Amino acid sequence: MCNFLYVLLHWAFGDYPFLLIRYNRFIMRKLVYAFVILLAVIFVIAQFTEVRSIMDTLQRGDWLFIFLAIGMQLLWIVNVALSYQVLFRATGIREKLSKLVLLSAAANFLNVVAPSVGMSGMAVFIAEAKRQGYSSGRVTVGGVSYWLFDYAGFLFVLALGLVVLFQDGILNGAEIVATLLLLLQATFLASMLYLGMRSSQALGDFLAGCARAVNRLLHPVLRRQVLLEERAYSFAHEASAGLHQLRHNMRNLGFPLLLGLSNKLILLAIFSFMFQAFQVPATWSKLVAGFSVMYLFFIMSITPSGIGVVEGVLTLVLTSMRVSMSDAVVVTLAYRGITLWLPLLYGFLAFRYLSRRPESLEAVQA
Repeated sequence: MCNFLYVLLHWAFGDYPFLLIRYNRFIMRKLVYAFVILLAVIFVIAQFTEVRSIMDTLQRGDWLFIFLAIGMQLLWIVNVALSYQVLFRATGIREKLSKLVLLSAAANFLNVVAPSVGMSGMAVFIAEAKRQGYSSGRVTVGGVSYWLFDYAGFLFVLALGLVVLFQDGILNGAEIVATLLLLLQATFLASMLYLGMRSSQALGDFLAGCARAVNRLLHPVLRRQVLLEERAYSFAHEASAGLHQLRHNMRNLGFPLLLGLSNKLILLAIFSFMFQAFQVPATWSKLVAGFSVMYLFFIMSITPSGIGVVEGVLTLVLTSMRVSMSDAVVVTLAYRGITLWLPLLYGFLAFRYLSRRPESLEAVQA
């Protein structure tokens, strides 16, 4: 629930793990790269049983639909990059779509292998902003706006899914509570952007108040200030220009909302292809309801990318909608293989490419 506040606070008050590095740039760039690769290896080893089950499952499917799903997955990352491009442009930053595809893939990879409630992925964009001489505040505003529109797009699909679950009599308290938390999170995010649009001073006061609260909470343990209040006002001032431009581009923000919705429709199409790949009958209601609940817990889960939670929830929902247990498990594993493990692979390649540029991680360490 507090992940967005955590991201804003840690960016605003300078507590990014990568940004704490102040030593020899060449050596530390190699160490950062090696550390992330180590995390990736540990992550894959820890999930080796699931990876092996997914590979065995995909081999039994119709490869026409599996390849179609892979194509749609690649289209998904382009859609994500296009969303970032439109929102960054609305804050005054212009960047090539091809570069944003790489950055989006690398950010997704880091968010999975080094989960830090979004900080790892945001660090990729901030590092590139420093390298290009862009305002980090504007980049943060663009990133937060992306989350808001992504959630807004999903809420359309979620509303349909909840109606289907209610009509089938299988809507339970877990889905209701998770939905309310998601709405609360989206409302908080929108409120932060609105506050910053109205007044950078008000945003700075709010973040400074959060800093004081966190410092008071942690002082008995750490005996020092964790967050600097001065950074709150510095961040608010830096972000104000981006927020000002975003406010004057409100009429053009229908496109990002459409991209947020199309993002979910692409994932829904992949979900449908998995049913067809294994010849599992599916109606539109099963597809929408299953996808809605799965993605809801993907967002709200405390595990990286919902690992362990999403698989169980999706299997449970499908079986409650009269899909056999064996078919539900097969569809779930295949879908996760395409939407989790495939992006992890090309995200690793994107991260490796970005890391091998001589100046890429030096910006993160500056």
